[in-house]
Amino acid sequence: MEVKIGVQNTSREITLESEQSPEEIEVAVSASFENSTPLRLVDHKGSIVLVPSSALAYVEIGAPRRGGVGFGMQ
Repeated sequence: MEVKIGVQNTSREITLESEQSPEEIEVAVSASFENSTPLRLVDHKGSIVLVPSSALAYVEIGAPRRGGVGFGMQ
């Protein structure tokens, strides 16, 4: 699943592939805002991404990624 995180005052977004479900990601984002704690997500390789909740501009949760071949992959 692709997740895009917009960070305030930066022109680039953070993009990662996660094995977490959309519901798990949504709960993590909501908890981050409610508790003023950093957003913590784990990418598909096991790396941890932490973003301060005060710096979050948006979080876009994509559809689960399907396998593809060649030019058909997106």
